[in-house]
Amino acid sequence: MSRLSFRFSVQKILLVAMLLMPFPATAELDIKIWNALLAQAVTDGDVDYTQWENNPSFDALVEQIGTTDTGEMNRQQKLVFFINAYNILAARGILDGSSPDSLLGRYVYFKRDKYLVAGERITLHALEHELIRPLKEPRIHFAIVCASQSCPILQSEAYTLKQLDQQLEAAAKNFINDPERNQLDASSRRAELSSIFKWFEEDFVEAAGSLQAYLAPLVDNEKVADLLEQEAFKISYLKYDWSLNGKR
Repeated sequence: MSRLSFRFSVQKILLVAMLLMPFPATAELDIKIWNALLAQAVTDGDVDYTQWENNPSFDALVEQIGTTDTGEMNRQQKLVFFINAYNILAARGILDGSSPDSLLGRYVYFKRDKYLVAGERITLHALEHELIRPLKEPRIHFAIVCASQSCPILQSEAYTLKQLDQQLEAAAKNFINDPERNQLDASSRRAELSSIFKWFEEDFVEAAGSLQAYLAPLVDNEKVADLLEQEAFKISYLKYDWSLNGKR
């Protein structure tokens, strides 16, 4: 065999070996793509899911969620990745025909349907309760969106590492001060709150000592804030509207 033929054979062997090697895990989610998709389909929290139907860019994000390696991520990086991943996969569930608008639908949507997240097939319920909540950031409850009217609104921009704290704080304040989701009447000292505060009360109590203490620094009305600091409100919870937060 000539030297040229030998070199060519070695090159072919190396090429075949490279093709057979598994591709490395994605370093992170492509935030630019997610931002573009959000700008395309989301207006004041109203989502036009038809924009993401059979959309190669959206499908690419879902694939990235499955292949991203979170092993070396710190807490903040995980928060950014998992919040964006949850919102994308919640939309994926809607596009796949699932819906939380009935009791059976909620079981299927949250606890039966599985998605590949960082190499593991898990449900939205597991993503929230096993991967996001253990990061001990109660403001995630105003950032992750399960495609329903009573959920926090889906923001028109992706969560990013650089802006994470500001974005979470804005999401919390916007949600708490939204009269469609929370109603606090200083004169009667009655508060009708989103059921989110009932379902995840332990997260807010752990962060601030009590639910009212958690709410106090986030409300815009000073008199309401003062009463919350005094634990002066009688709290009840609004019925949750599970209908779709947009059109499909």
